[in-house]
This record gives sequence, C-alpha cells and structure tokens, in this order.
Amino acid sequence: MESLSGAEFAPRTTYLNTASTGLVPARSVAVLKSALDDAATGDGHHLDEAFAAVEECRTRYGRLVGVPAHRVAAGGSVAVFAGLIATSLPPGSEVLVADGDFSSLVNPFVVRDDLTVRIVPLEDLAEAVRPGTALVAVSAVQSADGRIADLDAVAAAARAHGARTLVDLSQSAGWLPLSADAFDFTVAVGFKWLLAPRGVAYLTVPEDLGGLRPVFAGWVAGEEPWDSCYGPVRELAHSARRFDESPAVLSYLAARHSLALIEETGVAAIAAHDRALADRFRTGAADLGHTGVPAPGSAIVSVPGLGGAAARLAEAGILVSNRAGNLRVAFHLYNSADDVDRLLKALAGLPGAG
Repeated sequence: MESLSGAEFAPRTTYLNTASTGLVPARSVAVLKSALDDAATGDGHHLDEAFAAVEECRTRYGRLVGVPAHRVAAGGSVAVFAGLIATSLPPGSEVLVADGDFSSLVNPFVVRDDLTVRIVPLEDLAEAVRPGTALVAVSAVQSADGRIADLDAVAAAARAHGARTLVDLSQSAGWLPLSADAFDFTVAVGFKWLLAPRGVAYLTVPEDLGGLRPVFAGWVAGEEPWDSCYGPVRELAHSARRFDESPAVLSYLAARHSLALIEETGVAAIAAHDRALADRFRTGAADLGHTGVPAPGSAIVSVPGLGGAAARLAEAGILVSNRAGNLRVAFHLYNSADDVDRLLKALAGLPGAG
C-alpha cells in the first residue's frame, strides 16, 4: 500500500507521529518560506493575502466538517476556544468530561471553581448525562490511545437532557468523516491531521452562535475589522468571526494550502488508507505478542507496555510517541505499508519487545 500524498512530503524518517504533529506539505512550506522572506525584507506582500487566507481556511475547514463558513471561528488554540465556552456557562453548571481526555479541552472548565466538572470513563459518557448537566465535552478520538467516542450516543443523551455538546476534533479532523453540525460546538487544532504549522485552530458554533460571550474579542472580531482598531468595537461580526483571535498570519497562509490537499485527496479516501495501515500494524503487533488498546476503526494505535521503546525506535529513524507507558503510533496519508513493516521489524528486534 503506497502513500496517498505523491511528492508532497519527503520525510527523512519513518514518521508515524501525526497524533503529536503532522508533516507540512511541500506546497505549504513553499508559501511559508516565501512569506518569511517577504517579512524579512519589509515588503509586506504577504500581509495583503493574510486575511484572505484566513477566510479561505474558514471556508475549506467548514466544508471538511460540514458547516457553512459563517459558523467557523479562526484562532490559534483549543484551550482558548474551550475557555471561551467555559466563561459563557452560568455559575453552578455541571460539565461532563471523559477520564483522561486532553487537558486543553478539560482544564478551562476545571479552573472555574464555580463549575462542577464530573469525570467518567469514556465508555460511560452517554449514560452519565443527567438532568442538570449543562455541557458534555469530549474528544472524538482520544489522544492517549486512539479510542473513538460513541458520539451519536453522546449527542442523543445530551439532547434528551437539554445539555449542550462540545467535541474536540483535533485527533479526527482530516481523517475521520463526521459532521460538526451534529454538535453544538466543536474545536480543532490545525497542526496535527490537517497538516498546518502551529498557530491554527477552529471553533464551530450553532446558527444562533450558541449564546457565547466574545470575551476575547479584539479588532478582528468587528463586523468591519479595519474600522474596529481603536476603542470599543462598535459592532461585532454577525457571524462566528466575532470569536476570532488575531490570526497567526504566516501559519494561515500555509494552512489554506494544507486544507486544499486534504480536500483534493478526500477525507473518505484518507480514512480508508489510514485505517488499513493501522489494522496492518495491529495485526503485526499481535503476532509479536502485543495487543493494542481496543480502538476499532482508529488511525491511532496504542500498545501498552511498549512506551519505553519509543526512544530506541527514534534512534533507528522511526518516530512514534510514548504516552503513559504506551507506544502510540499514528498513520496518515503520507505513510505506506513499508512504514508499518519497518516498524514491526524494528519492534521484533528490540530486546524484550519481540
């Protein structure tokens, strides 16, 4: 099985670590280098394109997750967007989260000491929604081990009890087909499966903007940004743009080309490719006596007890992660069956691992 990416990537390692950071495609690197050269000379041409790039990213990302562009806010951090939602909850609200979920999603609610944050196992999340639950916040795919949440059950339970939903797509957008329209809010960073440099993140909101207060609103949140640079913003954007952060323009200039590559390849094709490689690795690891954390259909495979092998694999030019003592491997469009087989061969040759 070949990679899906052609000449877009040329890794110098066997790179199986997209769950940490995705590789940036050649087309995006070229744009980024050109913009950096421009910034160094003071010509400023890249700034002329910067805000158009943000709007293109908003549109392209919206298409990927199935919502119109006016429901997408652009920023730089999941934690900031989660914090935005946290500040909009009334005192005493109950927030339900999954045990071990990523801190950027969970902690903005925890630090508000007038909220009740209830933590339950991922598999119990839907059943744990109850009258009085204000918000259910969960990652679609768990960062630590690749488990996929039963989002249909969570959304149904939330609707039944009048709770809102916040789903983190950071480990799923770009390879797992789903619609953000099924949830009240979604967030995602761009530097993993969406192949952008750091500094890109997205928030999706309902048509009514979800009752969020734009507490981080700066000049870019104005309906007319260039008329909103000084003093109070007289008119906030009528769309999700009122929740924008001032953009990391270099990152967004590159991100629009990375999103274009994802769209050209197709999320369904990427999902089939990534899952096939993950299944190949699961089968091979099992043949070596290593059973992964059950996560059917995930592009992320976590193998308990092998986390310590990550450093030795890196020495052999194979990049994976050590997460909580587990070996975490992530497969994306630039990976191939040869990458899987190289990893399995290396694992078989490590003392105590084969």
